[in-house]
Amino acid sequence: MSPLNASQIETLRQQGFVIAKHFLSPERREALRQLSEAQLAQARAPLEYEADLRYPGAPSSRNAEGGGTVRRLLDAYARDEAYAAWATDPAIAASLRAYFGEPVVLSRAHHNCVMTKHPRYGSLTGWHRDIRYWSFDKEDLVSTWLALGPETSHNGALWLVPGSHAMNLAPERFDAVQFLREDLPENQALIDQAISPALEPGDVLFFHCRTLHAAGRNQSDAVKLSVVHTYHAATTRPRPGSRSAGKPEVPLAAG
Repeated sequence: MSPLNASQIETLRQQGFVIAKHFLSPERREALRQLSEAQLAQARAPLEYEADLRYPGAPSSRNAEGGGTVRRLLDAYARDEAYAAWATDPAIAASLRAYFGEPVVLSRAHHNCVMTKHPRYGSLTGWHRDIRYWSFDKEDLVSTWLALGPETSHNGALWLVPGSHAMNLAPERFDAVQFLREDLPENQALIDQAISPALEPGDVLFFHCRTLHAAGRNQSDAVKLSVVHTYHAATTRPRPGSRSAGKPEVPLAAG
């Protein structure tokens, strides 16, 4: 497994995201997939349920049909050594050290999860920037999205707006909970620029915390699984007392 090269780092800087094809070996990816499926079947806590978020398409309550549908297996880093090893892998550390230009830290407060997208009960996620609910002294964080199976627009893959991480968008273009307002013509023009890159098992999407992205419904008959973590430079700090400071962070070895 090789770190991102200089061209990929530049793409991440300019576009706000980049895909590293076949970044994780088939053996490790398959082991993580089996582990994730087992923990999902056991509904092993901590969990987040679709019904609790009530995004479009989610069950209306835990008691409704599909109310037990899990959206995320939380705190992946602490769930199993295999997740921790992936989150702190030397190739991740080297890639992001090259991007940030300094040592790298894993945030356990944000993402740090196995993200699911279920048929029928998996919800639609509106257009947003992840930084909308994070609290750091610098808005420069990068997430990794590891595909444990194929991801396409048909089964709910991410859509992203290239270059949107560098755009200064007026607050009124977002609603009260910081989703992009799709009723505004200027926002629709932005959404029209979005792409949904297909991911193969073992591919990793690196994307910036300010990149606008969304995800549709899963129209296939299989659950989609992805492992997601978030990182920042060592000199970037979560604001004391905020949710972002709610869990101990993990410095990554220099490699």
